[in-house]
Amino acid sequence: MNDERSSSAVERTLARHPRPLGGDTARSVGVGAFSLSEMILDNSGPGGGGIHHLSDRRKPEWIRARMPGGEGYLKLKAIIDEHRLHTVCQEANCPNLGECWNRGTATIMILGDTCTRSCGFCNVKTGRPPTLDLDEPRRVAQSLALLGLKHVVITSVNRDELPDGGAAIWAETIHRVHEACPTMSVEVLVGDFCGDMGAVKVVCDARPEIISHNLETVRRMHPAVRPQARYQRTLDVLAAFRAHGLVTKTGLMAGIGERDSEVLEAMDDIQKASKADVLTIGQYLQPTRNHLPIDRWVHPDTFAMYKAEALARGFRVCESGPLVRSSYHADDQAVRLDQRATG
Repeated sequence: MNDERSSSAVERTLARHPRPLGGDTARSVGVGAFSLSEMILDNSGPGGGGIHHLSDRRKPEWIRARMPGGEGYLKLKAIIDEHRLHTVCQEANCPNLGECWNRGTATIMILGDTCTRSCGFCNVKTGRPPTLDLDEPRRVAQSLALLGLKHVVITSVNRDELPDGGAAIWAETIHRVHEACPTMSVEVLVGDFCGDMGAVKVVCDARPEIISHNLETVRRMHPAVRPQARYQRTLDVLAAFRAHGLVTKTGLMAGIGERDSEVLEAMDDIQKASKADVLTIGQYLQPTRNHLPIDRWVHPDTFAMYKAEALARGFRVCESGPLVRSSYHADDQAVRLDQRATG
């Protein structure tokens, strides 16, 4: 009975307001002024099918990462898990995790695993960090003493909610690692501390062997890639590192929308501001669909050109390649810097 009433109601409505099946969009409106049929995305068939199709974002043959495994990997993972440490290798889904961990190298991430910023390229989770772990510097030093490394890289999330941006924790971590591991050189990759040069000084005064802050991208792309940072602020922070007499390092991504000429301009800006010692350049890899898309796959020959141009501009060391990240082969870079300083 209910079905009959419902059917009757529909019939009365259609009698008053007739419309074709498929809704109003199916109603004939005559010959169109122009056709949109060629604008349909169609990836079917050989060569992509339609005239307009989605670009191919499959990784080229030169993007190959090693699967995690091996004795060194398992040993390092056990220590990291036991001491409740965070690594940027895991948080950022670094493609070199398998290679580096098997070699016994990792980038420790302090100040928690939640970043107060939302950069369009980064896979570290964003939000308001729930706590500040004051015991973290001790645990980091204790775990690094077990590894027996010659060189370590330590980085952090941004903690913009803290008055000093976490500078005090940074300084204590560096001091404790130096005490626990006197033969280990310490490289730190820090944020910009919102431009607070007093906070920058606190970290610099702890005297890490290498101090780094990444420019990440060219001037034009900066607002889209790092909306809560500033291009000039990063250059000012790098200049402060140099003013404190520290070995200075920075990094760029390629393939996120920049032009080659802009990469070279960024090199010039870095050198003019700070005469930085080390530059890393690697291919941007989109972590998820919610992050900025890949604009292009940069060929290894282009990375080789970047390296040659960087060395010609005064960088003492340049690591440039598709899978290069900020701390990739950082231990080798430190050795090369020492050799050049003493050679």
